[in-house]
Amino acid sequence: MAKHLPSVVLVGRPNVGKSTLFNRLTGTRRAIVTAMAGTTRDVLAQPAEWQGTNFELIDTGGMFGASEDPLHALVLERGRRAIAAADLLVLVVDGRDGLVPSDREIAQVIRAADRPALVAMNKVDDKRARASASEFFELGFDQILEISAEHGRGTGDLLDAIIERVGEPSGAASADDEPEAEDPDGAEPPAPTLSEVGIVIAGRPNAGKSSLVNRLLREERMIVSETPGTTRDAVDTAFTWHKRQFRIVDTAGMRRAGRVASGGQVETISVMLASRAIESGDIVVLVVDASVGITDQDAAIAGAADKAGRGIVIVANKWDLMKDRGPDFVKEFDETLRRGLKFLDYAPVLHISAATGERASKVLETIERVAAARSMRVKTAQLNEFVRKITTAHPPPSPGRTHVRVLYAAQTAVAPPTFVIFTNVATEFHFSYERFLVNRIREEFGFLGSPIRLHVRRRRRKGRA
Repeated sequence: MAKHLPSVVLVGRPNVGKSTLFNRLTGTRRAIVTAMAGTTRDVLAQPAEWQGTNFELIDTGGMFGASEDPLHALVLERGRRAIAAADLLVLVVDGRDGLVPSDREIAQVIRAADRPALVAMNKVDDKRARASASEFFELGFDQILEISAEHGRGTGDLLDAIIERVGEPSGAASADDEPEAEDPDGAEPPAPTLSEVGIVIAGRPNAGKSSLVNRLLREERMIVSETPGTTRDAVDTAFTWHKRQFRIVDTAGMRRAGRVASGGQVETISVMLASRAIESGDIVVLVVDASVGITDQDAAIAGAADKAGRGIVIVANKWDLMKDRGPDFVKEFDETLRRGLKFLDYAPVLHISAATGERASKVLETIERVAAARSMRVKTAQLNEFVRKITTAHPPPSPGRTHVRVLYAAQTAVAPPTFVIFTNVATEFHFSYERFLVNRIREEFGFLGSPIRLHVRRRRRKGRA
């Protein structure tokens, strides 16, 4: 199992700047930041490091104060759970507002949890905050640090105070951390080893993404509701399965552009973060609502994943609702899905129920197979022998006077698998012949769930510029 990192939890009432501070201390833009109170719903976790000490920083949703959010009770539950498991709590307060009743309320919760804590007075760059510091000593905590999360003022002192409380700096690597010996056969460049597989759970609103994440993690980490758009942030969690390290990201539901615009600033940013998560992940799990079927928006999400070169697994969720549809329904459903996602004929399709757990175990098994396939490298000699046979039996079209001959091929990259075909004259193939080669490469070598990139190059003759 991965080594446990000390947990540092940011708590505070809505709109005091917790998400801005989270982004500042982790060096990311993971948490959505707007002027709207209560933007963050789920618990965000991100590894952080300062002066050689590693810890996990957690941003909780706004726990106190008036809220019209129908999911506020769930937000409160998640926040209290994070507090109970924390190694250190950082109570973030707004220096401009001074001490307010909600701050006292949270301080009581912290004392009841009996966890180490300190206070970060935010927004001290505002003139109104200068006279507020003494007020917060009424909360009963020994240390109050003045910061500006937006501009970075005082955050170094805050980090110093954090690592003073959460553990010793990481030292030299232990024997267990020694890298494995390299393959002595230098004929083929080794494929990179994925120490951690990034899984992106994507799909339309209310398709069951958060329910699937909770099922895979075996805990209620994500807020689950029938209200579309429940998840706003791209929330990620690291976990180990069969001695393999994964990081799973539950993205905000991605809607059509018109509906995003009507959803306001928060939903617009949510879609941006979901798209960014696809770009940075390894495997995209496209969650399709089986009770609705495939839609244009599902195809758009899948297209983004294919364009980004990510491994793809298609999960038809809510399959428990489909049991009464008759014996031919599975075949009809899959045929319709494949027609709507013609460009994803290489992606495996799973029928599951995140709610009941039916066949959910197959998801991680398939993800692991796809991760291994997209990182596979074909030996050059084996590849060229195969390409020679294929192109001899089915030579590429020759649109000009010169006969096009394939000279040799090489795999130049993995994740996604990328091949270069060198010819005597052609710099590109007709799309139908390129598709033919890609399909034959896939039939021969596999590459389950991964797009394949194919480039054609004309071999330069020696002595010419």
